[in-house]
Amino acid sequence: MPQVDMPLEKLKEYEGRNPRPADFDEYWSRALEEMQAVDPKVELVPSSFTVPFADCFDLYFTGVRGARIHAKYVRPKNVPQPHPAIVQFHGYSGSAGDWNDKLIYASLGFSMISMDCRGQGGTSEDTGGVQGTTLRGHIIRGLNDVADNLLFRHIYLDCAQLAGIVMDLPEVDAARVGVIGGSQGGGLTLACAALEPRVKKLAPVFPFLCDYKRVWEMDLAKDAYDELRTFFRNHDPLHKREDEIFTKLGYIDNQFLANRIKGEVLMAVGLMDTICPPSTQFAAYNKITTPKSLEIYPDFGHEGLPGFNDTTLQFMLGL
Repeated sequence: MPQVDMPLEKLKEYEGRNPRPADFDEYWSRALEEMQAVDPKVELVPSSFTVPFADCFDLYFTGVRGARIHAKYVRPKNVPQPHPAIVQFHGYSGSAGDWNDKLIYASLGFSMISMDCRGQGGTSEDTGGVQGTTLRGHIIRGLNDVADNLLFRHIYLDCAQLAGIVMDLPEVDAARVGVIGGSQGGGLTLACAALEPRVKKLAPVFPFLCDYKRVWEMDLAKDAYDELRTFFRNHDPLHKREDEIFTKLGYIDNQFLANRIKGEVLMAVGLMDTICPPSTQFAAYNKITTPKSLEIYPDFGHEGLPGFNDTTLQFMLGL
C-alpha cells in the first residue's frame, strides 16, 4: 500500500509529538470561566429562505471578547419536543454555507445549526482590532502575545458556547445533541465535545488543528498549515523560539483536549492525506477514552470520503 505517513500499525499506537503545556488544564478552566461569564444575548431572526417542513433562522450570539457570532438554524415543524439536534462546523476559511444541506436532518426531526467561525468566510465578527473578516492566519494569531489571546482559543469557546445555547433551546433535548464537521470542522467538533462534555455523539472527519510539531517535521506546513512556515520565516527565522512556539500551540492542540470528550465518537481518516497528516489525526483519536470507531480510507486524501455522510447520518439517528 502506498503511504504518505507511518504504517497503519504505527498510527494506531502513535501518541503525538507536540509538547503539552504544563498548565494546560488550568488554561482551559480559566477560558471556560470567561465563556460562562458572557451574556450571549441570543437573537433569532427569521430567514428569507423558507421551506414547508421547517423554520429557518439566522441565530446570533455574543462570544468571548465581544464578538457577535452568526449561525444558521433550522428547526423542524410538527415533530415531538424536545427533539435531537446537530451542530455543524465548517472547513478553514469557509462558512456555514447554504441552507439546503441542513434540511436533510430537519426532515428527520432534528434541529440543525451551522456556525460561521469568527473572522472567516461567513458573517461572524473577528474583534481582534477590526470588525468583520480576516479569513486566515488564525492558527498563528496570538503566538507573539499571551496564550489567553490565541484566536483559536476563542473559536473553540464559540463552538462550546453554541452547543450549550442549542441545548438550552426549549425545543431541543439537551441529552441528544450531536456534532459534525470536516477538516477545521473536524477539529472544532473535537474541541466542542471536549469543552461541552454533554455532547452525546460526534463525527469528526480528518480533523485539522492536531499535533502541530508533527506537521512541521513532515515538511507539511503548507496548504492549511502554511501560516506556521510563514510565521517562522517572518518572526523566528533562526528557530530560537521553536520550543516556546510549539508549546504555546499546544494549548489549541486537539490531541490534548481529546481525553475530555464524553460522547461516542465516529471518525474518518484518509491515509493519503497530506493536508492534515494521518498521524496528527491519530494523535487525537488515540487519546479518546469513550466508545469510538474509525473509518479508514486507504486510497483517499483530504477530499470527499464516499459513503461517510451516509454512515454519519445513520450514526446520528441513534441520538
